Amino acid sequence: MLRHPTHASLTGDVAIPHSLASGRGKARLKTRPASARRTRHTSGVMTLRDVARMASVSPITVSRVLNHPELVTPSTTERVRQVIDRTGYLPNLLAGGLASRRTHFVAAIVPALSNQVFSESLQSLTDRLWESGYQVLLGTSGYPTSREESLLTAIISRRPDGIFLTGISHSAESRRRLAAAKIPVVEVWDLTPTPVDMLVGFSHEKVGQTVAEYLIGLGHRHFGVVSADDARAEVRRAGFESVLAKHEMTDTLTVLVPAPSSFELGREGLARLLELGPLPRALFCSSDTLAHGVLVEAQARGLSVPNDLAIVGFGDLNFAAHTFPPLSTVRIDRPALGRLAAEALLGRFEGRHVERIVDIGFELMKRGTT
Repeated sequence: MLRHPTHASLTGDVAIPHSLASGRGKARLKTRPASARRTRHTSGVMTLRDVARMASVSPITVSRVLNHPELVTPSTTERVRQVIDRTGYLPNLLAGGLASRRTHFVAAIVPALSNQVFSESLQSLTDRLWESGYQVLLGTSGYPTSREESLLTAIISRRPDGIFLTGISHSAESRRRLAAAKIPVVEVWDLTPTPVDMLVGFSHEKVGQTVAEYLIGLGHRHFGVVSADDARAEVRRAGFESVLAKHEMTDTLTVLVPAPSSFELGREGLARLLELGPLPRALFCSSDTLAHGVLVEAQARGLSVPNDLAIVGFGDLNFAAHTFPPLSTVRIDRPALGRLAAEALLGRFEGRHVERIVDIGFELMKRGTT
């Protein structure tokens, strides 16, 4: 029977004998230790033991219904499930994870949610992990990755089963924490011979080199670059300019814009580029979003694309094939990248052999803007 709390029970659970209450005899006060005075209902949270009591089974039976229902008879499972449904009980996954050393969640860090190139990879990562019973917790590190270190501190303290990181540029402190945590890590969107743990990506340097060789092959000799100032875009630009330098083409005009890219920044980028000198004949943009802005700005100024200006983007976003003219760009199989990253993590969780470095490559999409 539930008892309404009295002031005494709230401040010390003091028991007053009948003799004292009636004014007879000597006062004798009994107190219980604080740990004994607390009940499991203090927080109002339904516990596994509460479910077991209401279903008239043992706590281990409730645990089996939740984790291994094949070990429990259907009638008992139904009875426990009815109590869970009626009370809204949710198991303490943290406690269960500590016991089994599994939390069944993977932490993913991307620079920004506004950058569309990451969404398909995250979706395929999430879908594949969901199939195997894992959830994804998402965090954004910003441009540059200024918040990654503090994010990793918060994430590692919650002991995820795995971590998905965008890029390979991490602070020395972040690398130290990841190494000490001994949690499976998969980095994506880059290539390096020295990943933190596992890596699924491609060479940004080769992307830039391939675009330069393609444009030179078309007969262009004067080039420009409109690029965001993030680390991977800088590597693509360096690869692009390295090929131009081999052909003694060193007069490239470059405009850098703040990351993340936007259509507006693409338009502004071309306007600024035209202030620097004569119009380049071919332009490499660090993203399709910037390239789209450049294309519209060029057309607004009466320039013909590709006759006056050839344009190449990066990413092959969903609009790239539908601009006018269709945008030449570099395609990355983003769903495959997310799926392979998930497979790498699942392989480590299950103790299977996993390739440490996977190069998914890229494809140059030659369309109307070139």
